[in-house]
Amino acid sequence: QVQLVESGGGLVQAGGSLRLSCAASGLTFSDYAMGWFRQAPGKEREFVAAVMRYAEVTFYADSVKGRFTISRDNAKNTVYLQMNSLKPEDTAVYRCAAGPPAYGTNYANYAIYNFWGQGTQVTVSS
Repeated sequence: QVQLVESGGGLVQAGGSLRLSCAASGLTFSDYAMGWFRQAPGKEREFVAAVMRYAEVTFYADSVKGRFTISRDNAKNTVYLQMNSLKPEDTAVYRCAAGPPAYGTNYANYAIYNFWGQGTQVTVSS
């Protein structure tokens, strides 16, 4: 029933921008914190960003801080990742995830998320 569907990936030159979207269904969207993770071939899954239920707090990996912005529109059941100043090392499959917020939760930990999208490929060329 729960479904997260990413879109907006593609091929872009270094220095360019992309905006990823993740549309959620089958859950009460505003009950969940939302996160973005990425994984490149041969590398571990990496936390990118997370946003709390009402966007009161956001978290970013150091590698993307200042370049990426996470946001959400609860009326549209959608979370976004605006990606600017892209670098080749940003190349990966990007997945969104939904997790129940709780006191003291580390939203950079992929294990706390309950639901995952299928992923969208982002490729950044030199």
